[in-house]
Amino acid sequence: MKYNAYLITIILLVSLVITRAGNAQPTNSSLVLDELIQKVLAHNPELNSSFEDWEASKTRISQQEALPDPTLGLNFMNLPVNSFALDQEPMTGKQISLMQPFPFPGKLGLKGDIATSASEITLFQYEELKNQLIKKTKQSYFELYYIDQALATIAKNQELLREFVEIAETRYSVGKGIQQDVLRAQVAQSKMINRELKLRQRREDIQAQINALINEPADTPLGNPVAAKPVSSKHELNTLIQQADSTSPMLAAWKTAIVQSNQQVDLALKDRYPDFSVGVAYTQRNELQNGMPGYDFVSAMFNVKIPLFYNKKQDKKIQETKIKKSSIEYRYQNVENAIEQNLQQALTNLEKNLRLIDLYQTGIIPQAEESLESSMAGYQNDKVDFLSLLDSELTLFQFQLDYHRFVTDYHKTISEIEALTGTEF
Repeated sequence: MKYNAYLITIILLVSLVITRAGNAQPTNSSLVLDELIQKVLAHNPELNSSFEDWEASKTRISQQEALPDPTLGLNFMNLPVNSFALDQEPMTGKQISLMQPFPFPGKLGLKGDIATSASEITLFQYEELKNQLIKKTKQSYFELYYIDQALATIAKNQELLREFVEIAETRYSVGKGIQQDVLRAQVAQSKMINRELKLRQRREDIQAQINALINEPADTPLGNPVAAKPVSSKHELNTLIQQADSTSPMLAAWKTAIVQSNQQVDLALKDRYPDFSVGVAYTQRNELQNGMPGYDFVSAMFNVKIPLFYNKKQDKKIQETKIKKSSIEYRYQNVENAIEQNLQQALTNLEKNLRLIDLYQTGIIPQAEESLESSMAGYQNDKVDFLSLLDSELTLFQFQLDYHRFVTDYHKTISEIEALTGTEF
């Protein structure tokens, strides 16, 4: 009964895998990383939105540098309330005026500089978003690579487990084995199928993530990723820190924010000085009822704003901008420290993965393969029990998966370093 139950379970799981594989089978074509990145840069909606934000920010520079709008006035002056006649009193007239405000010299230039800095910050934010999207694309790409390698490894091990089942069944049928060996092999097969199902589900999730980055439907098929052979790291922490200082868009944005905060302090200091307005007016008078001619008037005006409440307004504005400047400087230091810490951690991980890749490639996996071959020969000669044989096979399987994980983590770490420094290696 137990034997039949395991057979039914295996058949059901295999049929489910075949169904899922038919629905989301990767194509035979290769998925080229550079081409995928170009699609992300061309079609990602978030990146396109950020670019439009930068374009919009450039239009605010001239707005801040322009003079305030002038004021046009149309007035009726000194109308007598008993008649409202324009020709009764000599001071009655119709007036048109034009008043132009002028900020204190230097204020408009500083406002333009602040807007320019804001536009530069928006540009650096766009570049940083591009960096993060490239990093996300690469990490998803290499995760997809790992899944494909794991599926290929599982397929090989499933074939090997099928051979184990056949060997165990043959030995059991001639009285040299026990039914428990057959059941163990079938259980291992079932676990392998279950693992395959989970990996295929994970592949669909990663595929959906990549398609979202390139603005494609979630179920659009993707090819098979390929990964270059890992090479020894030649990166040094100090060199990477210097590289980040000169090319990281994130640090550039914060540096520009500090420059902008200085400009805002300068503008607040300029606000201590008054703005003024200059205007002209022309007054037209009618001939009076008594025959007296009405001569027209021309007037000139000059107004000055008086910073009467300096202690409550302008002085407090200066304090506010200086405090904000100090806050931005501290935040820049925090970001700089975080980048250095992340670079140190990334270099440590990179070196660890390189050593593990070499160890597994040249030592652990070849040794595990030899151990499996020895166990198979020993099992057929009744020198090794089936449990030891199965353990050797599953150990090799896990080592192979670990190796592909180390290769994947190596490439992910490279993408992390590239994003932190703003440079592609």
